[in-house]
Amino acid sequence: MKPVFSAGLLLLSACIGAAYLRSSMHWLLLVVLLVCGLAAWGRACRRPRKAIAVLALMLCLVSVRCGTGAMPQPQPGDPSLFIPPDGKPLAVRVVGRIQADGAVNNGRCRSLLAVSSLNGQRSRGRTELTLDPCTTPLLTGAWIELQGEMRRPQAGSHPLLAGADERLALQRTWSRLRTDAIQVLRQDRTLLADARRKIAQRLIAVAGEQQGGLLAALVLGGAQVPLPQSLRDVFRMAGLSHALAASGFHLSVLLGSTMACTRAWPGGLRLAAGSGAMALFLALAGAQPSVVRAVLMGAAALLIRESGHRSRPLGVLLLTLVVMLLLHPTWARSIGFQLSAAATAGLVISAGPMEQWIVQHLPRPLHRLAPALSIPIAALFWTLPLQLLHFGAAPLYAVISNLLAAPLLGPLTLAAMALALMVLLLPSALCSALLPWLIWPVQQLSWLLISLVHWISQWPWAQLLTGPVHPLLVLVFSLGLLLWLLPYSQGLRCLSLPLLLLVVGLQARVQFRDDLIRVAQWGRQWLLLRHRGRAAMLSSHGDELSCRIATRLSHGLGHQRLDWVAVLDPVGADQQACWNALARTLQAEQRGRLPLSAGQRLQSDGLSVGVPKRHGRLLDVRFGSRAVRLRRSDLQPQSGLVPRV
Repeated sequence: MKPVFSAGLLLLSACIGAAYLRSSMHWLLLVVLLVCGLAAWGRACRRPRKAIAVLALMLCLVSVRCGTGAMPQPQPGDPSLFIPPDGKPLAVRVVGRIQADGAVNNGRCRSLLAVSSLNGQRSRGRTELTLDPCTTPLLTGAWIELQGEMRRPQAGSHPLLAGADERLALQRTWSRLRTDAIQVLRQDRTLLADARRKIAQRLIAVAGEQQGGLLAALVLGGAQVPLPQSLRDVFRMAGLSHALAASGFHLSVLLGSTMACTRAWPGGLRLAAGSGAMALFLALAGAQPSVVRAVLMGAAALLIRESGHRSRPLGVLLLTLVVMLLLHPTWARSIGFQLSAAATAGLVISAGPMEQWIVQHLPRPLHRLAPALSIPIAALFWTLPLQLLHFGAAPLYAVISNLLAAPLLGPLTLAAMALALMVLLLPSALCSALLPWLIWPVQQLSWLLISLVHWISQWPWAQLLTGPVHPLLVLVFSLGLLLWLLPYSQGLRCLSLPLLLLVVGLQARVQFRDDLIRVAQWGRQWLLLRHRGRAAMLSSHGDELSCRIATRLSHGLGHQRLDWVAVLDPVGADQQACWNALARTLQAEQRGRLPLSAGQRLQSDGLSVGVPKRHGRLLDVRFGSRAVRLRRSDLQPQSGLVPRV
């Protein structure tokens, strides 16, 4: 690797490493690793002492910048500083401005509020506003006045239930405000928000919630569009989540079409047209990490190409990532940034060698598929460690789904962008007359893509659930993959298989052990019993939220379907389908009677729950060779074994 590339890799590693450090021991470990990397760089590249000293100074500055900026702290005047130290809610009267649209979801709206006045005092900062009940969406730019309770966000009760504290801190918000009524004082003009809202509303109104939402997401990104959660889930299971997130693929379609249409123009006009297309994409999709990365790399490639030089994609990628993290260190902790960077690195480093390997080893009729196969394979394997680390899951048919969806995604994206421009530029009356006719063939194409994704998501084991994977195992797994993905590591590939088998064996040992996991949040309790890779659950409540949390816990811990679920609460007809999809057997309270009578047991091999006495205040739970007696009221142990949280 060339000295410039290896130096950029060291800088990127320093920035990302510093963003995750939380103790002096972590800092010491990072310093040791960077010193070793710096020494290896100087020795391998034969750089003079002056160059090594300059790189060492840059590593120090980058580490300090990313380490101190990755988790911002409240500034003077922030609303969170008014909350009492004991954490009790603070009654407040607030005047502020809505920062982002808040859609109505289950009768409530949620958005970030820039606070201007708090209890008559000037305040500077943001809080997360929840309006419940809510009948009309909160609109960006609305100045509102309200009375409510402000409190600090709570941490999650389980690693799989992400807490609001860290999520909001990354958005420079350290408080939450809840109210049941607001008074709108005035509405500012917000051109970008109005344009995004107009595109999404028009496409959804004409093409429907799913097809129209998909078309809007191809233009604006899924973060700007109220897509149904079921649609997001099936795209994730099929390995096509990137299609719903504004990224380099969407920009490449737009920029490629723009440059093709302006091929005969002078160089200055081509550059202006390409820059305008990228600026429009950034404005509509918003400054998300994946969008900023795509725009910066696209701008660099466009400038290099129009100047007559040859670009070096890996160098452009490293420079882009380092600049992004120096300007916005919190992005180092963003899953979107990490996945975007890993996927792009895979395309830059491994897609070409994989295409050559396919041409050399597969039958000649498949050679035409080499480019189409190499891109999703490279992106999949480079992002696989991150998927296991953050989600404990990976799509099993991602390569097939990307291969089948590729002929549809390109035309759909280009057509959706053309329709969006028509919505923005044409008068409303003319647009209303033309849009239903022009969108019909695009709507059929989007229906075909959605049907394809639904079909793939229903294949056996469409989503491989591994459960939480320890970061050290992910690191070893990444090393085992990199030995095959990096083109200059052929001599060490014999070590790859032992490393991968070691990770699989250790993770299987964790998943197949007997365990009892208790989670309590929002006045609800869930108890997951595990034995030899299977699981069952007890839930204190049977409402929709409880079922969603139970599903998240089950899938997050690596269990696609449970043996049985006992719900100590009535389950409504609307929630019946959710619970039935989670487990093979469902027992719920009916008419005030327990799911089980005295002396009865609900059991599968090695997992059981029973009621030992007639009054039903206690439950006997068994998992493997171990047993515990629980109080029915809170699923806490009466004595003996204490469940693990």
